[in-house]
Amino acid sequence: QVQLVESGGGLVQAGGSLRLSCTTSARSFSNYAMGWFRQAAGKKRDFVAAISKGVGSTYYADSVKGRFTISRDNAKNTLYLQMNSLKPEDTAVYYCAATYTSGSYYYTKDSLYNYWGQGTQVTVSS
Repeated sequence: QVQLVESGGGLVQAGGSLRLSCTTSARSFSNYAMGWFRQAAGKKRDFVAAISKGVGSTYYADSVKGRFTISRDNAKNTLYLQMNSLKPEDTAVYYCAATYTSGSYYYTKDSLYNYWGQGTQVTVSS
């Protein structure tokens, strides 16, 4: 069982930045494709960003492209999401997700991830 723990959420003004972290208990973290999703109140969970295993190819939702950066530190078993130029519409609970993969793929569908963190709240004030 892989455990994921997000941190780094909080309250920030529009235009500000936050960096989310997701630490994992995965024994071979570098073999996991990772992703970030978010869920605003009353809405469905949406894809934000994904990174493949190993050195990590990345993919972003159009709504965050150019503002958010997903990265991973395999030595630290940690996934990051650097969020810049935050907007009120970025307000949501952010979740990290993991899935073991043999290929260098990234995944944008939440159904393809096997492990999830508990989420961290990000609130952007206008």
